[in-house]
Amino acid sequence: MNKIKVGIVGYGTIGKRVADAVLLQDDMELVGVTAHSYNYRMISAKLKNIPMHTMNGSIPHLQTVGNFDDLLKKVDIVVDCSPKKIASENIEKHYKPHKVKAIVQGGEKPHTTEASFVAQCNYKDAINKDYVRVVSCNTTGLSRTLNVIDKKYGIERVDATLIRRGADPWDIRHGPINAVVPVLELPSHHGPDVKTILPNMNIFTTAVAISSTLMHMHNVIVDCKETPNVDEVIKLLQDETRIRIVDNESMVRSTAEIMELAKDLGRNRADMPEIVVWREGIGVSDNKLLFMQAVHQESDVVCENIDAIRAMMGFVDAEASIKKTNETLQIDIGKY
Repeated sequence: MNKIKVGIVGYGTIGKRVADAVLLQDDMELVGVTAHSYNYRMISAKLKNIPMHTMNGSIPHLQTVGNFDDLLKKVDIVVDCSPKKIASENIEKHYKPHKVKAIVQGGEKPHTTEASFVAQCNYKDAINKDYVRVVSCNTTGLSRTLNVIDKKYGIERVDATLIRRGADPWDIRHGPINAVVPVLELPSHHGPDVKTILPNMNIFTTAVAISSTLMHMHNVIVDCKETPNVDEVIKLLQDETRIRIVDNESMVRSTAEIMELAKDLGRNRADMPEIVVWREGIGVSDNKLLFMQAVHQESDVVCENIDAIRAMMGFVDAEASIKKTNETLQIDIGKY
């Protein structure tokens, strides 16, 4: 079997994780990553023997095997993890001329690609496509859980408040230090973005940023067409892949303890790609379902990128791809 030849453009928070994930797939080959400058990320790539390709000329102290164009000549597909707007520009400037398929991330606008993607919700939409957008961490989180609820009870309307981390843990340049910052845009962009995955979803979102780096939190109110049952909802979410139920009894009461659980599970970089829902935070009032979930912004889209690669290269079995990705990334391990 010929392996899918993959290149990673942008070796930051998402790019380095996708690179590690590609290395674990027996049907993929990581041809290389791009380098913009000499830094600790590129040092780690060198230690992993990942071939590096320079974006703009030579880089002092860094050994590269070629440039960006050289990389594009060797790959079947690129996962572009560049800062927003750059990846969509790369489609027109580089990927189309080289006839290379490309995945971009959630910071890009939906119209820049042929489909937006969450594997559990709309895998088929990416099959054999040339350009696909893996949606943001928050959109992925909302889409995963709402899709399960919609299939069981039907959804009339969703109102969700997103409590967003101020910056990633490594980021010393951004984020509120001593403030809660409201997103003065109604709805926030997350609701319309969910509709790129679940087109019939009636959803309204608001958002605030807080002084935390660990995870995002979502407080979600769902008006269901049929009356939900708390115990049934718990079982639905427990049984669904890439969603994890935690509870007060096991002393997982905060995002900090979720991250500690990820460490204790032996996760690479202490990642938690599952969307985490608190058992005690699930409630029902008439036809309203209320729940609280946490989203690890650094890792929940990594598995989506791997599944998107397979779909775009013509692998049609969504369940088989999700299972394969989960096994290699140890997703759902230790669920209880």
